[in-house]
Amino acid sequence: MIVQTSRFGPLDVDETRLITFERGILGFPDVKEYALAQTGDDSGFYWLQSVEREDLAFVVCDPRLFVPDYRAPVKAEDLALIGLDDPDNAQVFIIVNKVDDLLTGNLQGPLVINVETRQAGQLVLSDKRFSTRHPLMRLPKQRQMSRTG
Repeated sequence: MIVQTSRFGPLDVDETRLITFERGILGFPDVKEYALAQTGDDSGFYWLQSVEREDLAFVVCDPRLFVPDYRAPVKAEDLALIGLDDPDNAQVFIIVNKVDDLLTGNLQGPLVINVETRQAGQLVLSDKRFSTRHPLMRLPKQRQMSRTG
């Protein structure tokens, strides 16, 4: 399937990489269909690209890459909303933001995906241990090109 994007132009996405958020993502309740695209061969980051809006995409990752003991306390009713009986069949991602040279992750609003049906939902956790801007990593400083002449 070809998905139009403002960042990359047309992307050829395998239909098994399409994910449906029946209730949307916070701030975008009417956008339901997304494609998951890897940012690079050896990267743990992905683009969650809207199929409906070419200008809407989120960088996401598995939170356990940076917070190994992270566990989203998912309630049975949250699992039922995405047709999930067994939490082992869930993939959890967090939305990543860049603030200056720091990547942060929203641990308070994880995205939970049923890997069998590709139905998904965003949780809103009340657990105060989690932040919407949890520091993940600092990006290397880009070297300035010097001009000689």
